[in-house]
Amino acid sequence: MAVHLYKKITFSLAYQRYMIPFSNEVMNLIFSYVKEKTKGQSLDMALDVGCGTGRYTLPLAPHFKKVLGIDISESQINVAKQYNTARNVSYMVAPAEKLHMKNDSVDLVNAGLAAHWFAINKFGSEAVRVLKTNGCLALHGFYPATEIKYKDLSHDLNKAMSEMWDTLFQHLYALKLPSASDHMFTQYQNIYEAIPLTDKEWITDIPVKIPMSLPEIIGFIQSFCPFQILLQNDVKKAEQFLIQTEKRSE
Repeated sequence: MAVHLYKKITFSLAYQRYMIPFSNEVMNLIFSYVKEKTKGQSLDMALDVGCGTGRYTLPLAPHFKKVLGIDISESQINVAKQYNTARNVSYMVAPAEKLHMKNDSVDLVNAGLAAHWFAINKFGSEAVRVLKTNGCLALHGFYPATEIKYKDLSHDLNKAMSEMWDTLFQHLYALKLPSASDHMFTQYQNIYEAIPLTDKEWITDIPVKIPMSLPEIIGFIQSFCPFQILLQNDVKKAEQFLIQTEKRSE
């Protein structure tokens, strides 16, 4: 049910506009790891799985000859194509659990803010199949908590945001969709353990600073899947939730 929400064009447009930007800190870690493993050789192919609207696909373009972004949602892919600014980047609709790539053909398989939705055992096997001998697999998300710093209002703003997270994730659990949130709250530990590779590293607590205005925070909430579940089930309650969150943050 949750993945179905990503197929709505209104959600895809909100996701493109308001979802948190790609993390330079995370991307720099990935690129340094890739360069170490490939010993500086030229990089031919990157595959961005669960690419959404291409927020993590485009930053890969300068580092590879070709980049392919795939997502199960046609509306997400359509928005990604609309905002594509790189000639070596292409997109297609495809599931994470069946990668349409040849064996040993990919230098990097990346999944940003997406792996918590995958059938991880099937995806892991497919990722290993398509990776070159020295290829790399990078899975990353964000911990659903925030620390806001703004003048003397930091304490009140952090309390409001903490309650916001708690309220939204209750809707995932109420619909018996806890696995995605569990993966996020445990910082992908179960996903890391399920990946069928021995040479791997689990890095947590990467600090990322994002300057955001109040309208951008409200927009981010709307781009978050648990809010879309609330909106689908009770429009009035979802609208009131946004109003109350905005008032508490002013």
